[in-house]
Amino acid sequence: MDKVLPVAVVAAYVALLTWVALRARAAREFTEFSLAGRALPLALVFGSLAATYVGPVFSIGFVGRGFKSGFLFLGIGLAYSIQNILVGLFVAPRLRHLRSCHTLGDAIGQKYDQKCQILAGVISVGLCAGFAAVMAKAGGNVLRDIFGLPHWSSVFLVVALTALYTTFGGLRASVITDAFQFSAFAILLPLTLLSVLLFHFNGGAAAFAEQASIATGDGLDSTPLIEIVALLAAFLLGETLIPPYANRALASKTTQISRNGFILAGTFSVAWFAAMVALGIAARNIIPAAQIRAMEAAGENIEDFVLLILFKSTMPAAGYALLLVVLISIIMSSLDSLLNAGAVAFTQDIVKPFAGLANATALNVGRAATIIIAITAAAGAVAVDSIIDGLLICYAIWAPAILPALIIGLWIKRPRPLAGILSMGVGSIVAITLWVTFNFLPCFERETEISRIIIPALAAALLAYLAGHWMGKK
Repeated sequence: MDKVLPVAVVAAYVALLTWVALRARAAREFTEFSLAGRALPLALVFGSLAATYVGPVFSIGFVGRGFKSGFLFLGIGLAYSIQNILVGLFVAPRLRHLRSCHTLGDAIGQKYDQKCQILAGVISVGLCAGFAAVMAKAGGNVLRDIFGLPHWSSVFLVVALTALYTTFGGLRASVITDAFQFSAFAILLPLTLLSVLLFHFNGGAAAFAEQASIATGDGLDSTPLIEIVALLAAFLLGETLIPPYANRALASKTTQISRNGFILAGTFSVAWFAAMVALGIAARNIIPAAQIRAMEAAGENIEDFVLLILFKSTMPAAGYALLLVVLISIIMSSLDSLLNAGAVAFTQDIVKPFAGLANATALNVGRAATIIIAITAAAGAVAVDSIIDGLLICYAIWAPAILPALIIGLWIKRPRPLAGILSMGVGSIVAITLWVTFNFLPCFERETEISRIIIPALAAALLAYLAGHWMGKK
C-alpha cells in the first residue's frame, strides 16, 4: 500500500501533463518550435522562466545545502536573483530588440560573424546537454525512490517522457507545461515548509534559530573565503542567459515583456531560496542522525536526498505522493527547456550556416536533435556525482565561454570577430583544462571547490577578448 498510492498519483499526473502538452498542439513551423511564434505574454514568460530555473538544483540541491551549511547558501543564491534582475533591466531588452534572432548564437553571429555563431552554437549545445544531465540525475533519484527501479532506468523514464512532448510541441509545449507545473510547486512546497515548521519541528522559533546558527557557522568555518567569492561569481554569472532563458527573452511578445519577465522571476527567486534553505535547516531537527550515518556509509550523497527523506518523515501517504509529483514537475520543467534550447541551437547555429534549410527540414532537424540531446543527457547523468557539483561544472564553463563575447557585443558599436572567437575559445579551453586538472588534485576534495575555476577562466576570456579586439583593429 505504501508504494501503490505514490505510483498511482504519479501515473495520474503524468497522464494529465501529457494531455496538457498535447493541448499545446504540435509545432508546424520552425519558428513555433524555436520561439513559439514570438508571441509569449508576460504570465507565460514569467512562469516559464521561474519553472526553468527552479529546477532540482534550486529545490533539492538548496534544501541539501541548507541542511549542511544553513543560510550560507541563501546569501550565495541571492547573487543569482540579482543577476536575473540585472539581465531584465539591461540585457534582455537589447537581446529581444535584435531582428530574426532565434538563439544566442544568432545574436553573436549578428554582432560578430558566422564563425562566431557556429562556435557559440557548439558551446550552447554542449552546455545544454550538460545541464540536462544534471536534471536527469535528479529525476532518476526521485523515480528510483518511488518505483524502486535501478537508477539508469529511472533516468531513462524521466528523460523519455520529457523528450516526447518537447520533440513534437517545441517551445510552445515547453512553456505551457512549465507554467502548469509552476503553479503546482510554487504553492505546494512553501505549504510543506509551513506544515513542517508548525507540526513536526520540535522547539519552535528558538530551536530553528539555534539550528540555523549552528549550520551556518559550520558552513562558514568549512568554506574558505576564496571559495565563497568563487561561488558568488558562479551563481552571479554561471546561468546568465543560458540558452533556455535567452529563448524566452527572444520569444516574448514585446521588449517590455522580456524585461519584466526576468525582473519578476528574479524577485520570486529570493522567496524561493529562503523557503528551500529553511526546509533544509528544519530537516536537521527531524531526520535521525543514525539514518544519515547509514546513508553516508552506503556511499549515498545525503544532500541529494534530504528533501525526499523529509517528505517521508513528515507527510502522510497522500501528501507524500503529491509532493513527489511536485518534485517530478520541477525536474521536467527544467529538462524540457534545456532539450528544446539545445535542439534549436544545433539547428540554427550549427546546421543552418552550412546548409540552407527549408522550414519543414529545419523543424525535422530540430526534432531529431531533441532526441539526440535527450539520449546524451541520460547517458551523462551516470557521471554526475551530485546535483550541485554538476551545476557548478556547467557554470564554470558557460560563463567564461560565452558571457564576455555576448555582453560586450551587445553594448559596443563595432565588436571585432577575432575578439569573439578568441574569447569563446580561450574561455572554454581554460575552464575545461582547469576542471580536468582539479579532478586529479587530491587537495580539491569538496565539490563546491570546482567553482574556483570560474575566476581564472573568466579573466583569461576577458584578456583574450581585449587582445582580439586590439588585433582586429590593426
